[in-house]
Amino acid sequence: MDRSGIADILDEMGTLLELKGANPFKSRAFHNASRTVSSVPEDVIALAKSERLTTIKGIGEGIAKVITELVEHGRSKEHEELKKGIPPGLFDMMKIQGLGPKKVAFLFRQKKITSIEKLEKAAKAGELAGLEGFGRKTEQNILLGIEQLRKHSSRFHISTAEKAALEILDAVKSHPGIMRCELAGSLRRRKETIGDIDIVASARKNAVPAIMKMFTGHPSVTRVTGEGETKSSVVLSSGINCDLRIVTDAEFPFAMNYFTGSKEHNVRIRSLAREKGWSLNEYGFSAVEEEGKRGTSKRAVKCRDEADIYKAVGLPYIAPELREDAGEIERAKEGRLPELVEEGDIRGTFHCHTTYSDGRNTLKEMAEAAIALGWEYLGIADHSQVATYANGLTEERVRRQHEEIDALNATFNKFRLFKGSEVDILPDGSMDFRDAVLSRFDFVVASVHSQFKMTEAEMTKRILKAVKNKHVTMLGHLTGRLLLEREGYPVNQSEIIQAAADYGKVIEINAHPMRLDLDWRWVRIAVEKKVMISINPDSHTATGLSDVRYGVGIARKGWCAKKDVLNTRNAKDVSKLLKNE
Repeated sequence: MDRSGIADILDEMGTLLELKGANPFKSRAFHNASRTVSSVPEDVIALAKSERLTTIKGIGEGIAKVITELVEHGRSKEHEELKKGIPPGLFDMMKIQGLGPKKVAFLFRQKKITSIEKLEKAAKAGELAGLEGFGRKTEQNILLGIEQLRKHSSRFHISTAEKAALEILDAVKSHPGIMRCELAGSLRRRKETIGDIDIVASARKNAVPAIMKMFTGHPSVTRVTGEGETKSSVVLSSGINCDLRIVTDAEFPFAMNYFTGSKEHNVRIRSLAREKGWSLNEYGFSAVEEEGKRGTSKRAVKCRDEADIYKAVGLPYIAPELREDAGEIERAKEGRLPELVEEGDIRGTFHCHTTYSDGRNTLKEMAEAAIALGWEYLGIADHSQVATYANGLTEERVRRQHEEIDALNATFNKFRLFKGSEVDILPDGSMDFRDAVLSRFDFVVASVHSQFKMTEAEMTKRILKAVKNKHVTMLGHLTGRLLLEREGYPVNQSEIIQAAADYGKVIEINAHPMRLDLDWRWVRIAVEKKVMISINPDSHTATGLSDVRYGVGIARKGWCAKKDVLNTRNAKDVSKLLKNE
């Protein structure tokens, strides 16, 4: 079992303990251990094998024993004991916004509610309103939460889909009969949520049966839903449907193009092909037979890669992220497609949290992780004082953090920590720190974390006031959305983007896979208005810094070039920009 699997089970054990009403310190210890396993730089597997897990802060002997069992046997006796008597449906119920382990356990004890279906029935019948801690409003919110959950039940965060896809993709690629093999579909187009996984491969004909057998027999497969000579379909342990299509190597670029999509983009490309006398599908070009005439002698167009397909219909190559029929074909015809930003262009990032607030790693550990990624700088942005739930910094603690940053910067060679803060935009639009404190930061990320149920006009006015504050550098997660969980609060994004352009403010793409906010459709509008974009991971762990890649995908979907992104600049240039020099 890998690090990620261990962290998932430890987190589940913490939840199981909460459901059973165990000592909260014990359940919290498992949740903390889960985050620790995910974020520590040490090799957890190696430490387990050498019986040195307790050298990691927060891992006691009991939890070390669980981890060791998972590493050695892929299962834990304590985990299996905890699962006894807990209906699986309770975990599904906890996916509903506002229902945590305590409320779910209470409903289980009081009303024997063990599934979303039973919960919905009870709420519709008004059976929950009389329970302690519940009321009519709670019932309404539960029903809305169920509706929201079902709306997104067949979709997954890109991080979940990518992890599942790469695991099985690597296995298929390793087969000696494979010639070419890549991910297609919405995952390749870097959509913010993913419905299913598409893998396209070319292979030697005599190897196809063995490849299909390897695919359907992969350890991550829980169910085979189809198995054939050219296509097999499975359901992975993550719950995601995954298809593998195998074609000849000559057909590979056509299959990649077709199964990458989008459907709307494909329709436009096929239309261009017909204008040139060709029919285009997932297998290749073929001559169109004119009505009343026999097939022409027109020679087939051979394409080694997708660029050849676009060339054949009179276009330059169009990157997968742009293939949404959102004007990319018209811009391609004009030769005005942007040269999209790439992950390798990123020189650093902002909006990162440490142990000073609710992060899991120290300033030094976060800096070391950024240096390991080859970055030149890292912007620290711990929470401001009103965020007591996240251990927000007081003015005195800000001073202490700045002293530590100065001391660390004195030790670095060609690397810098920037002093920042994620400062709450209060309900009246004012900032959570006095101007005198705000002026001490190198940058300020202004974010909304409370009172989401304002009207659109109220929320827009609130954020606009923050935009006009001279100490605010950038806006954080503009709509506050949590993908597949919570819609963003109502806000006039067009008005906010225009204000950011007018006042020279940066807007972040929050790269955390649960947010990806600013939405890529609005990123393009911001770029058109010359608003600078910053791709920030909102990282609470050292390993979370790599989430920047999801933000790069959104930036590319939003037509961002390198010049449009703040953190493609080097540390010296960023410093000048932050000081408005």
